[in-house]
Amino acid sequence: MGVATTMRAVRITAHGGPEVIELATVPVPAPGAGEVLVEVAAVALNNTDVWTRQGAYGLPGDPEALSGWRGPIGFPRIQGADVSGRIAAVGAGVDEGLVGRRVVVDPAVYDGEGPDANPVGLMGSERDGGYAEYVTAPEERIHDVTESPLTDDQLAALPIAYGTALGMIERGRLREGETALVSGASGGVGLALVQIARARGAKVVAISSGPKIDAVREAGAHEVVDRGRDIAGQVRAAAPEGIDVALDVVAGELVGEGLPLLREGGRWVIAGALGGYGVAFDVRRLYLHNAQVIGSAMHTPTHFALLMDLARQGGIRPVVAATFPLEQAARAQEELTRRDHVGKIVMCP
Repeated sequence: MGVATTMRAVRITAHGGPEVIELATVPVPAPGAGEVLVEVAAVALNNTDVWTRQGAYGLPGDPEALSGWRGPIGFPRIQGADVSGRIAAVGAGVDEGLVGRRVVVDPAVYDGEGPDANPVGLMGSERDGGYAEYVTAPEERIHDVTESPLTDDQLAALPIAYGTALGMIERGRLREGETALVSGASGGVGLALVQIARARGAKVVAISSGPKIDAVREAGAHEVVDRGRDIAGQVRAAAPEGIDVALDVVAGELVGEGLPLLREGGRWVIAGALGGYGVAFDVRRLYLHNAQVIGSAMHTPTHFALLMDLARQGGIRPVVAATFPLEQAARAQEELTRRDHVGKIVMCP
């Protein structure tokens, strides 16, 4: 099938506000050896898109430095880590039979080849991403979801939010019958945590606020506590036997308040700092109860393969809050930062 020679792409030209986002016509990238070219059907937005644009990640020893996810990034950079689409062409050494297959791209750039490799880079940050009509990806990062009952929008919602959620749940060793506490439960990762933890057979206590509480309950939370009031007291009432695993994207003061809620051998998994990166807690609550605080960034190849199995079975159904055309990328990112929505915001090139 014929592929165009130029495409529309949204890229950032520097770190900054929405004004650094530009729509450009650029050459369609050619897939190198071992790569495929994906025609983008849908690309979902993530907080990491906004933070990468703003340069909000800091550097070791300089938390205020302007930086991408894992350090300085090259400009101009096409953003977008969450891509679903169809294979339009293949590079040298890749099976031609893949052309036309419906796929999701694992956006991680890993530090090695193994099944438990760690992500050290990200499509849309360390290399060009899916805010475009086409994107290239290594063949081993492509997952065939042709049989999935999910829509393109729903599939695009999976990689970062659901990959991050599954990574947290796996690293926290959440088992059937355990009690999970989910913070920031109406956000992209939060809602994914609620859905996957529920699918795992855990009792889910979620923290959310106001008008979003019903949506969080609908996603599978057994109990929802309002973050506007005494969180620790509400969680104690909702789970008097304690929490086995906290799945936390908020951090800040919640960590110090929440650690005493863990049962013996409990795990507190952190994958975000929406509530602030400065954390203080009573370390006695940690060692006297054999508790663990675990950092979790995204997923491993093993976690992502598990997620794609769920997608093929339709075992989870991502909530899509809104869709925008590519040329409204700045507006879509603004919508994301307002946090008025529940679920994922998606663009369709």
